[in-house]
Amino acid sequence: MARFATGITVLTTGGEYAHGMTANAFSSVSLEPPMVLCCVARSATMHEAITATRSFAVSVLGAEQERLARYFANKSRPRGAAQFDGLDWQPGPFTGAPLLADSLAWLECKLAEQYDGGDHSIFLGEVLAADWSDHRQALLFYGGAFHRGVGGNPEGIG
Repeated sequence: MARFATGITVLTTGGEYAHGMTANAFSSVSLEPPMVLCCVARSATMHEAITATRSFAVSVLGAEQERLARYFANKSRPRGAAQFDGLDWQPGPFTGAPLLADSLAWLECKLAEQYDGGDHSIFLGEVLAADWSDHRQALLFYGGAFHRGVGGNPEGIG
């Protein structure tokens, strides 16, 4: 799978289960209704957090946010709400989950379905709210390393 370029997101949950996790197993599923999926290892703290809160938020990282991707992938960071101390974020209006500033896009989702997928769960989220920024470069993961990708026309291909 190292030969498949993916975008980088940070999944978050709020409240007493506040947690963040870097993830590239994320995809759009449906436009009507708007739905996305993320895959999380059953052994991950995020798995318990999404299961408990029945919701999650997604911050799609821009090219300048590699530091955040590495931070939320680092298992030695603080746990709970303390891991967001000193970061620029705002609580999502529906879930309270942290939405990271300067990201390319933000989504808040309620958990619609959960499926087994090997050692992971596939969480299907119904999008409650979405927003995006004018940033043009995405943070990508390819060949075991981070890369910058240039975004295209936000109105579509062309």
